[in-house]
Amino acid sequence: MKMIVGLGNIGAKYAQTRHNVGFMIVDEIAAKLNVDFKTSKFEAEVATAFVNGEKVLLVKPSTYMNDSGRAVGPLMTYYNIDPAELLVVHDDLDLPLGKVRLKQKGSAGGHNGIKSILSHVGDQHFKRVKVGIEHPQKMSVVDYVLGKFTPAQLPLFNDAKITAVAAVESWLAGTDFAAVMNQYN
Repeated sequence: MKMIVGLGNIGAKYAQTRHNVGFMIVDEIAAKLNVDFKTSKFEAEVATAFVNGEKVLLVKPSTYMNDSGRAVGPLMTYYNIDPAELLVVHDDLDLPLGKVRLKQKGSAGGHNGIKSILSHVGDQHFKRVKVGIEHPQKMSVVDYVLGKFTPAQLPLFNDAKITAVAAVESWLAGTDFAAVMNQYN
């Protein structure tokens, strides 16, 4: 069983913001798999799909970004999911806008959502799809990540979304993650 978690903040106020990149990409994957999200008892919206006979959970924590691990940890325990079968999709301030970077493990790199997952999962050996939103120039980081893409930024994000979805689909189809990394990094 695989679990794909998109990070973001719940509520209409945060829809389509830079910090909700993970939600947007997981929503796109759910649409392609023709599955709907339902509220679960684990403080998350969860959609279940089967890809090549394997159960796949698509997850959007409803705990807000900085507390994402509070939903992810219990879901992994309940479904007995190994960290190697977890993939987290999230925004990254340190990558140029529209750049997609895949990783097999690592630290939080300053991302509070990843920091929360690390503390609740207790293992850094989970996959990540990081989508660059770049660092703001003349704005606070909080205002920037909670803001929407500008009309000039949107095409770059849309290209990154296509790339990120394709990378996740490749992994779900059975391609080894190292090979997926080589193809998309």
